[in-house]
Amino acid sequence: MRSDDAPVVITEYRDGPLLVRGNFQLIDADGREIPTTRKTVALCRCGRSSQKPWCDSSHKLGRQSRRTADLNSSTD
Repeated sequence: MRSDDAPVVITEYRDGPLLVRGNFQLIDADGREIPTTRKTVALCRCGRSSQKPWCDSSHKLGRQSRRTADLNSSTD
């Protein structure tokens, strides 16, 4: 199997980005290609990134993890 034929793999990271690996093409809401030169990219899921659609680790600033939030809400 050639590397260009490898399947695209998308991995969700808890409280973090979606990692996209493989031979993929990203398209914006207007149907235009978003250029990338990498075979692996991290896509923002939190909406805080200043480099959208790329993750810039803004999700790490000033927020609880889902697990911590779930634990806190279960004690109320």
